[in-house]
Amino acid sequence: MKKKFILSIGGLLFSAALTFGQATISPGKPQAGPIVITGATIHIGNGQVINNGYIAFNKGKITAVGEGSAPNTAGATVVDAAGKQVYPGFICPITSLGLVEIEEGARGTVDDSETGDLNPHVRSLIAFNTDSKVIPTVRANGIVLAQPTPEGGRVSGESSVMMLDGWNWEDAAYKKDIGIHLTWPVARAARGRRGGFQLPGAGPQESPAEIAQRAIDDLTSLFTQAQGYAAESRHTTTNIRLEAMRGLFNGTKKLFINADGAKEIAQAVSFAKRFKLQAVIVGGKDAYLVADILKQNNVPVILKETQTLPERDDDDVYQPYKMPYLLQQAGVLYGLTGIGFWRQRNLPFEAGEAVGYGLTKEQAVSMITLNNAKILGIDKTTGTLEVGKDANLFISNGDALDMLTLDVTNEYIQGRSVNLDTWHKQLYKKFSDKYGVPTKM
Repeated sequence: MKKKFILSIGGLLFSAALTFGQATISPGKPQAGPIVITGATIHIGNGQVINNGYIAFNKGKITAVGEGSAPNTAGATVVDAAGKQVYPGFICPITSLGLVEIEEGARGTVDDSETGDLNPHVRSLIAFNTDSKVIPTVRANGIVLAQPTPEGGRVSGESSVMMLDGWNWEDAAYKKDIGIHLTWPVARAARGRRGGFQLPGAGPQESPAEIAQRAIDDLTSLFTQAQGYAAESRHTTTNIRLEAMRGLFNGTKKLFINADGAKEIAQAVSFAKRFKLQAVIVGGKDAYLVADILKQNNVPVILKETQTLPERDDDDVYQPYKMPYLLQQAGVLYGLTGIGFWRQRNLPFEAGEAVGYGLTKEQAVSMITLNNAKILGIDKTTGTLEVGKDANLFISNGDALDMLTLDVTNEYIQGRSVNLDTWHKQLYKKFSDKYGVPTKM
């Protein structure tokens, strides 16, 4: 007990040290007056591109978008973006960003999972750390919204969409409790990079298929109870687990199912259909093999990274790069995320990788803007640069999908001008000052 107490105190002190060592990056202030960006190439996010265009926004909302000169700039702050590119803010689903600060050796900075196997009531948003040093490094690459997601167990918990700018999680919350996360059982031993839930306490004589079936039976029992619970408007005793699942049955929450294999994806879709749930497949490495099932059941897929190796030795070596194009051709709605938390800053480059393997550049932009917004249920307010939507956007000197040319100069979240400084930039400036090297990164 004494050892545990000392470790706990050590974790708290370590977290405090991280907080006090935080780079001086304050959240943006509410938009004070109209802003008009002129002369830019504007990528709307839905495939449309406006050359030499303008975009105006006020009180956090887009008020005008068009080609040529802005019709009214009186009283507005004008940002000259001639020769630059304007994009909708990128959206990063399924991530531990804001939940993890240091992966190894610092347990006090890791808050992405809960003990136990069935935790639909665990809410990731209250663990979201707006003071994370990692967030500014991701935000500086044009990512403005994220979906911090719990991990572990069979039912991990529920996620929300968060703005990557705010004083606390209440400020940062964009859309609360949008979905519950489930890892589908795998009827074989994990191999390669494909993993799956292995039922604890499995007997030595049980086959992988029997273990997986027992896990599926447990899930079926849980969801049957939750369905019955949701059918009653009032209960004398509140069951917090089943109460959290109510939204799955009234359409206010989606079920995000981690599944990679074709068999597991088909099983997961059938499971969601049985309970009449809005399902989203996460991972989906074999999604192209069951694209017809996904399309018929209107089930979207959130792919995990393109810059990786194929799943099997006999797969096409370029299979991960081609996945977005294959789903595009099949008519399946697809989005993209990266891996973990700090690697999410590579999200635009992961999307750009698919451009050389079938996708057009604007389809790749849509993959991490409009498509992700549709999947997360926030496309009515963000994901494209259209009048009436939130002013979530950024300006880049070059192509935002190319790591050699992405250079974000201005960024706005709900019209707030976001500080683009990062801990990396501060360290670079510190030592460039010391050795007299150029300060431009």
